Amino acid sequence: MVNAPLHAPGARAVSAPAPGARTLGIDLGERRIGLALSDPSGTLATPLDTLAPAGGLAARVAAVAQVIERLAAEEDGLAAIVVGWPLALDGGAHEQTARVEAFVAALRRRTALPVRLQDERLTSREAESRLALREKDWRRRRRRLDAAAAAVILQEHLDAGPAAAGEPGDDG
Repeated sequence: MVNAPLHAPGARAVSAPAPGARTLGIDLGERRIGLALSDPSGTLATPLDTLAPAGGLAARVAAVAQVIERLAAEEDGLAAIVVGWPLALDGGAHEQTARVEAFVAALRRRTALPVRLQDERLTSREAESRLALREKDWRRRRRRLDAAAAAVILQEHLDAGPAAAGEPGDDG
């Protein structure tokens, strides 16, 4: 999977995150938002949390913005944000694609950190398969699935390396 930037008018190029700073991964679902966080070296993504804010776009952005502010204030800081970009298997857009792009646009207005999009095709299946290896109870897996999917999205972004992080137009 490749890092797929959203090209916004007037977007500027962004360099890769500074070494020693973390990246937040986001899997935006219809009901829940999965969060994952990289280690400071940018090598490993770990599931962090699942949010279930009530309300529409503004409430979802506000909930994520609170997490971003908290993580940025911690000692290891926060250098960037990666949001899963839902595309059809053929690479085309579908209904959820527009929702995520609206969320990203609103989030970019709330933070100065670069916000990048990462192709998320089949990441939920990958996360489910990984969780099933360790957890046989589907109810427990379901509670952890969104954060696990965010970790898969973030790990794919991290594995793409610094070249993918510096693409023009990826921070809005």
